[in-house]
Amino acid sequence: MTQRLYQGVSGILDQTASLVANCAAGVGRPVRDEGDDKLHEECGVVAVHNYADAARQAYLALYALQHRGQESAGIATADGQRLANIKGMGLVSEIFTDDVIAKLPGRMAIGHTRYSTTGDSALLNAQPIRVDSTKGLIAIAHNGNLVNLGNLRARLEREGAYFQTTSDSEIIVQLIAHSQAGTLVDAIAGSLAQVEGAFSIVMMTRDRIFAARDPRGFRPLSMGRMKNPDGSDAIVFASESCAFDLLRAEFLRDVHPGELIMVSDDGVTSRQFASGIPQASCIFEHVYFARPDSRIFGRWVQESRDQMGRQLARESGVSADVVVPVPDSGVTAALGYAEEAGLPFRFGLIRNHYVGRTFIEPEQRVRDFGVRLKLNPVHNLLAGKRVVLIDDSIIRGTTSRKIVRMVRGAGATEVHLRISCPPTVSPCFYGVDTPNKRELIAANQSIEEIRRFIEADSLAYLSLEGMLKSCDGGEGNSFCTACYTGNYPTQWLDVEEILPAAAIS
Repeated sequence: MTQRLYQGVSGILDQTASLVANCAAGVGRPVRDEGDDKLHEECGVVAVHNYADAARQAYLALYALQHRGQESAGIATADGQRLANIKGMGLVSEIFTDDVIAKLPGRMAIGHTRYSTTGDSALLNAQPIRVDSTKGLIAIAHNGNLVNLGNLRARLEREGAYFQTTSDSEIIVQLIAHSQAGTLVDAIAGSLAQVEGAFSIVMMTRDRIFAARDPRGFRPLSMGRMKNPDGSDAIVFASESCAFDLLRAEFLRDVHPGELIMVSDDGVTSRQFASGIPQASCIFEHVYFARPDSRIFGRWVQESRDQMGRQLARESGVSADVVVPVPDSGVTAALGYAEEAGLPFRFGLIRNHYVGRTFIEPEQRVRDFGVRLKLNPVHNLLAGKRVVLIDDSIIRGTTSRKIVRMVRGAGATEVHLRISCPPTVSPCFYGVDTPNKRELIAANQSIEEIRRFIEADSLAYLSLEGMLKSCDGGEGNSFCTACYTGNYPTQWLDVEEILPAAAIS
């Protein structure tokens, strides 16, 4: 049975207080799949203003952003008088049935789908977070990670703040609540200027929607317009533009780094709460996180990945018979590689899309089959072939080794692994669920040592210069590449302070 939290929902008693003890005891905290060897999507956020069925539109947008987080999801709505919030553990479609969506009336909505980065993986930390503050009811949904949260939280607690959750996202709301500014817009702008790190956020009061990005623009956030059958156009926000396609919304532009946008019945207003800070957008959005059909940082992800594959072929081509992607994230780069190298492209590995969230599977004997549950080789395409295997990254190396063994076991005579990004040598502090440095194989072993560990005939990564060139597209973007270089755009902090080892959250 899907576990849900109801706040401010008509006819249902608020459950926040009763959940505090459960969360402290670990109730609702999924077990991580020990065999999972991918970096995980951070979060996805959406907002809808001025649409009669706002909750359903938010649901559809979250459905399109499900790849950014499969742990929990939530939707909050407002109708000018009430602000209701429902969130739960699981997939969007599991939490928001027709009966549940019907409990969320209003022409405004914000939504969130989550894979935890800070805060325990529990229902109370699911978003949106709803706080009744001195500035009124505020709900917030946040994609990213704050890096000065410890100092801010301690200061706010000294000032009398009571935190409902362990999520860093609530710090933003508490800063707003304790602001001395005369207007809510000034309070939000002043609060956002105090936090350091990555944040693309949407917020909602009883009658307004707000959207903002951090001054470096780490995480994406797009703005669109949707035709409204009963009035003026609706304004929508989403972490990725692919959500607009499902809503039949028109993409307008990205929210600018350091920009705060307010949408009310009076229209759309914008202000810069910070400027003059160098852009550092997360390049891994183009490498892996975002959907290929999204436009991120002004560039289509599909084009970036195609160029990564082509550049990889130019840098590290090898004599082979066939190019095979590790689905799904390696597909576009493999297409580019194959075309550039003049080799046939084949789906030699088939992904089972119906495995579900294997990280909550309770039996270890099932989790040990992790890779084979998700992938199966096509023997007649691989037998007797020299295979170029294309993947987006190697994190711990354990999954890569299992895949190489699988391909060789299907009869491949050679397996050459090509990675469409540089070696991942440093953890991320900006909203990505990352192992610490001692668990990152490229931080501790040479490429030749990694090759021997994964048992490939050869191994090559895309160069840093090649990746940056592939993702540039003439848009003038400046990217954060800290996971490949160890050079962080903000003050360095130990990963243990941000990603507690017990929760990796």
